[in-house]
Amino acid sequence: PKILFVGINPGLRSEAVGHHFAGQGNPFWRLLHAAHLVPEPFTYADDRRLVEFGMAMTNLCPRATRSASDLGRDELEDGRRVLDRKIRRLRPELVVFVGITLYRAFLGRSRLGTAGPGLKPDRIHGARVFVLPNPSGLNASFPGFADKLRWFKRLGAAVARTGHDRRFVRRSGPAVLFNG
Repeated sequence: PKILFVGINPGLRSEAVGHHFAGQGNPFWRLLHAAHLVPEPFTYADDRRLVEFGMAMTNLCPRATRSASDLGRDELEDGRRVLDRKIRRLRPELVVFVGITLYRAFLGRSRLGTAGPGLKPDRIHGARVFVLPNPSGLNASFPGFADKLRWFKRLGAAVARTGHDRRFVRRSGPAVLFNG
């Protein structure tokens, strides 16, 4: 994939239906379309279609929980190592962390000045890094759709700078990598 979206872990609903960002009221899929990252409205049931647009999804930790705060330190560390290997193997041009806390968990540190959303100076195995606010409606720092959309649009601009084909040419390869 050209773009690898990374979530922290599946929610209970996502695990139950077998699709990413399936939680009631989670606007992730509407945000992707509103930011022109996909050409038509998507729902969680369309997650496997991301491959058509050079995108894939995975999670830092495979265990579904009610809240990411239910994950243990060992799970996060194991997930970090697995994700690092996955990024090295897949070689995306852009890794998109869907959540600021997730980005910090992956880095294993908090860096003053780079901890918020946006394009980061970090590279992971050559891939550029972008951090989105968590799209959950429970995100008090970015409570509204417009608050989140601003960052999804900035992601769209960063994607355009990678030379990614924004005309939505079909591609092949794995679209969804729950534990792959």
